[in-house]
Amino acid sequence: MNLETLKIETGETTAAQVERDLREAIIRLDLAPGSRLSEQEIASRLGVSRQPVREALIALGKSKLVEIRPNRGTVVVRISARQMMEARFVREAIEVAVARRASESFDTWTRRKIDSILERQRMAMTDHDHNAFRREDEQFHIAIAEGAGCGLAWNAISDIKAHMDRVCNLQLRNPASMKNLIEQHQKIVTAIDTRNPDAAADAMRAHLNGILTDLPQIESDNRELFE
Repeated sequence: MNLETLKIETGETTAAQVERDLREAIIRLDLAPGSRLSEQEIASRLGVSRQPVREALIALGKSKLVEIRPNRGTVVVRISARQMMEARFVREAIEVAVARRASESFDTWTRRKIDSILERQRMAMTDHDHNAFRREDEQFHIAIAEGAGCGLAWNAISDIKAHMDRVCNLQLRNPASMKNLIEQHQKIVTAIDTRNPDAAADAMRAHLNGILTDLPQIESDNRELFE
């Protein structure tokens, strides 16, 4: 189990911090699908009591990332292609609408921030760091929502997107995927800059649908990780 001592962040409860760290470890596949989780072991590794760990596991159970089996322990669930596609469907419905809004009006400061995000993605691609790339990918989508004045829209999908993120993590191990995603991000930004709602919507839809093309091969190459 690859977990480090918990890093305290202002404003978060200990349980929320534990949940965040465990969620990230599950997405990165540091906690592999099918692995058993021990409250005591997690508490010891993170340097916290068992109570916040228990609360974090309950929250992850509600997100369907772990399965809590009474008297049998807690297990990281295997990747579900069905849940991933449901998450993608919800993301498309929300983020295509956000892209349209962004092309009509966009915050200038956030637009400059996006340039920095894209540059960090290029650096991550050069370094073959797919975990850093995925983190910047998330920051890109958050920035689009915030720049469009739709920050709450991202909150609505941040929980379910983990089911896509585990598949994206596998997808990004192919360097060509990172290059394609950067190009897709640039098309979204260009459509926003040129105030073209239809192009922005089409670019975001194509971006979110791209994973469906890669899914069969990803699943075939990683059968032990899927249901």
